Amino acid sequence: MSFRKPIFAAALVLAGSIPAAAEVVGKVGVDWVGNDIVIEAVTDPQVKGVTCHVTYFDRSIIDRLSKGNWFEDPSNNSIACRQTGPIEIGDIDLSEEGEEVFREGMSLIWKKLVVNRIYDKANDTLIYLVHSRQVVEGSAKMAISTVPLFDQPVTWTNGKPR
Repeated sequence: MSFRKPIFAAALVLAGSIPAAAEVVGKVGVDWVGNDIVIEAVTDPQVKGVTCHVTYFDRSIIDRLSKGNWFEDPSNNSIACRQTGPIEIGDIDLSEEGEEVFREGMSLIWKKLVVNRIYDKANDTLIYLVHSRQVVEGSAKMAISTVPLFDQPVTWTNGKPR
């Protein structure tokens, strides 16, 4: 019994640090070889009532065979975040760098699609930044979306801002 308690506690700590999971909500075919644009819904694990929709390009087997570069998808992605319910903010990182809320592999080894959340205290707004962890053609591909918190009821479970 005493052996299980530390394992359960460690599992709870790890579960709290795992980025959000995504659910595929749409898939649009873009050409005859089977390339798709995938749309995923990502709920912020520390901010209830906010959902982000992230899009990315998913290369088909035919495209990979014909063009090579087997293990990578392009870094082009987009994000839109909106309030989808009452906002309740948990223990979030309030630093300038913010924190990662979602990560998904876009290649076999290096490239990852990442969503970071940053709180803009001066404007009382959550900023969601989607970017690739790999620099492409001298530039990181990125997009942002914001969720303003003013003029709406917001609960901070840890008693911060406001």
